[in-house]
Order: sequence, then structure tokens, then C-alpha cells
Amino acid sequence: MGHMGEVARDFILKDQNEGEFRLSDHLGKKVILSFHPLAWTDFCAAQVKALEEHFDTFSALNTVAVGISIDSLQSKRAWAKKLGISRTPMLADFWPHGEVATKFGLFREKNGFSERAHIVLDEEHRMIFFRIYPIHSVPDIREIIDLLEKTKPGDTSG
Repeated sequence: MGHMGEVARDFILKDQNEGEFRLSDHLGKKVILSFHPLAWTDFCAAQVKALEEHFDTFSALNTVAVGISIDSLQSKRAWAKKLGISRTPMLADFWPHGEVATKFGLFREKNGFSERAHIVLDEEHRMIFFRIYPIHSVPDIREIIDLLEKTKPGDTSG
């Protein structure tokens, strides 16, 4: 996985409230997969807070955003609560460890966590955006919003 236009393989992960997030349940909507290395770190906090802050913008653009890291469900729950994140699913890619990050070619074997990355899927879950960011940085959420605004439903020109 990692080629533009490729359809993302389905996955199921638990969110911070023990709800199940199944990618294929969201066909017909764009999906932002926001991978962050570790909970409880500043850059990651800023990254997932940006998702929560733009929840309504994403909804208006027919888009679901999720934060994904290799942390446990319990850790994600406590962290989401501390950050005040209530609407954005925070997915635990904990066991099998980093399985979803690995599917997308984002798992860092030597660190045991994922790259910091944004993947955007269109309504049919074809990849329309894939970017890895420096570990010690906060991804620019604006570039994602600009992309979503440009790619109206049915527009495959990118």
C-alpha cells in the first residue's frame, strides 16, 4: 500500500471508547488517517487536537478523520480525555502491534511505532494523499482541508 489511486485495504481498530472503527463502514465518505508515533507527546497532541478542532469542517466536507497510533486502548482513552477529544476516534493499533501502520508501510520496526503521516482516501477509499512528516513536527492540517475542498464528490481529477 502506498500508491496513489490504490484502494486501501479494510481494517478494524478499536477507538478510545471501545467502539469499533471499520474502514469499509465509511465508504461514500472521504477518510483522513492521521498516524502519530506515540500518545502523551507534544507534537502528537497538537496533531490530534487539530483533528478535533476541525471536526465540523471535516463533517461538512463529507470526511471522517481518525487518529491512529500503536498505543493501547487504555492509553488512548486517558490521553483523549486529558486533551478533551470527544468526537474524533482515536484508534489503538496496539495488537497485533502496528498491524495497520504496517499495511500502509508506516511502521518503524526499529522504534516500534509508526511514522507521523497523513493519508487521505476518497469516497471509494482510493488514496488521494500520502505524506510522511518529520517525527518532531506537527503536520499542516490546512493542506488537508484545502485538498478536501478541492476534491468535491465525483471529481477524480485530484
